[in-house]
Amino acid sequence: SLSSGLDLPGRFLFATLTLMTLIAILVFIEEAVYIYRKIPSSKRSIIIWINAAAPVISTTSCIGMWVPRSTMFTDFTAGIFFSIVIHKFLMMMIKECGGQKVLLRRFENGRFTISTGPCCCCCLCLPHVPITRQTLFWLKLGTFQFAVCRPVLIFLSIVLWTNGDYILYNLSPKGPALWISCFIGALTLFALWAVAIMFRKVRILLKCKNIVPKFALYQFIVILNHLQTTIINMFATQKIIPCAPPLSPTARGSYISQQLLIMEMFLITVISRVVYRRKYHDLELPECVAEEPEDKKQTP
Repeated sequence: SLSSGLDLPGRFLFATLTLMTLIAILVFIEEAVYIYRKIPSSKRSIIIWINAAAPVISTTSCIGMWVPRSTMFTDFTAGIFFSIVIHKFLMMMIKECGGQKVLLRRFENGRFTISTGPCCCCCLCLPHVPITRQTLFWLKLGTFQFAVCRPVLIFLSIVLWTNGDYILYNLSPKGPALWISCFIGALTLFALWAVAIMFRKVRILLKCKNIVPKFALYQFIVILNHLQTTIINMFATQKIIPCAPPLSPTARGSYISQQLLIMEMFLITVISRVVYRRKYHDLELPECVAEEPEDKKQTP
């Protein structure tokens, strides 16, 4: 633990970041109680999972800040949790459309635009794919494989790490860290691509349900938790971030990343509370209005 070697400003910073983490947890608990009471049971667990992403990352970062040797375990825990959240976000968009059957009925003659980021944003020549039960299955599989494969790969990494074969910052071709990281990166891109394809199709329909700010918050978590952390770790590995005894460059890079994540996830937790709560009791009305003509057609 670094707490014994901290000066007064360092202790104040640690105390402030820890307080922000505790507030984020309390805000999430209050929001979870609200969701449990106000949101239909079919959407309840999915929305709670998505809202929990920022507080969980903040908590794991806080633990890693206080106990530097636990960083690998805390980062892996946050990574496993967020891989599940990506799948939950795709399922939330389907649920908000009324479920898979209603979505297929509404977009009966529609098509998915697959030339979108992060995989194929430059491939404008790709064909538009019809919206069918099979294409929905492939989109759900794209996020589900990430929720399953990433925990397995992380478990393999921990096993290799305990045996001394896995070194996080050793990216030589002979070591397993490079290959496992590349494989996880490819799985991540496919999962994010599936979510982006679905969002591009339903964003206008779900505009009344705040899907755009919800997707923006989800994207911020992806960028901050993955891209920001990767860039800081690269700087630390190349020793662009200097050492500060007793911290090595890699330990200091991890230390900086955790502190930034605590502040960023605190802000995202507070904003999520506003976005997911705002006028939520009115959000079911457009579905009822959209389905009334069909009911009237079926009555004769």
